[in-house]
Amino acid sequence: MFGALSLMVQWVSLSALGALYLLRKPLSRLPPTLVANISLLLLVVCSLLVCTACWWVLKTLLPMSASNWLSALLRFTGIVLIFGLLGLAAFQNHWRARQLAVRTKQAELEALQARIRPHFLFNTLNTGAALVHQRPEDVEHLLLDLADLFRAALAGPEQVPLVDEIALIQRYVEIEKLRFGERMRITWDVPQPLPATSLPTLSLQPLIENAIRYGVEPMTDGGDITIQIRLYDKQVRITIDNPLPPAGYLPRRGGHKVGLESARARIQALTEGRGDVTTQSTNGRHITTVTLPT
Repeated sequence: MFGALSLMVQWVSLSALGALYLLRKPLSRLPPTLVANISLLLLVVCSLLVCTACWWVLKTLLPMSASNWLSALLRFTGIVLIFGLLGLAAFQNHWRARQLAVRTKQAELEALQARIRPHFLFNTLNTGAALVHQRPEDVEHLLLDLADLFRAALAGPEQVPLVDEIALIQRYVEIEKLRFGERMRITWDVPQPLPATSLPTLSLQPLIENAIRYGVEPMTDGGDITIQIRLYDKQVRITIDNPLPPAGYLPRRGGHKVGLESARARIQALTEGRGDVTTQSTNGRHITTVTLPT
């Protein structure tokens, strides 16, 4: 009897899994909670079908009245339904916890973005204000670049292709170059065409701003910044290399850890943990590495 029951359980499980496999395309378009309910329904239906088939096959070997078999059928189906409901409840609890975690993470990201965007925009406006009287001939070009950056920061999509992000960064660099002139030396080491990957909008901008702020602004002779992009096996690495500020240097304003934290959190959230932002200091240079999956 135990062997027969074990065989029935296996056939019920395999039948339900087979039905889910055959229905995988239409089910993929449904919400996960609805898919879970449909799976429970399929499990019960398969249980009824397998039990009925077993009765037709085994009725000649194991004489049993229809009433007794119906009672056994109801008991077996009831057990399947109870375990299925327990599994469904566990899935729904897990799904609610996951959705809550996603909403919490999104709220954290929105808070970080709300802090980084005004900081970036105010800094850019200050640069433009400083140039109005000193170099009015460059103000028109600055305002055009600034308009593109405003559009990306305030109304752009949550994520953009790498090629579009680099174009925005180049506009930001042009604005800063008007302020620092020959003191800021930027070297671009990027392949053409750029790798086909996406990242959060303006997630690189605060990293470039950090490099300029600590690697150019405090230096009497300015500094050189290298922006390198390399494609490895299913991975894109963006490296921002700038000199370390002089010993004991303190910025005139508060630190910009918000920018680094925002970039790291947004990239990790977009790539589900496969991307990251890391930093290291070596040989008088500060190196920021952004890792993105392809």
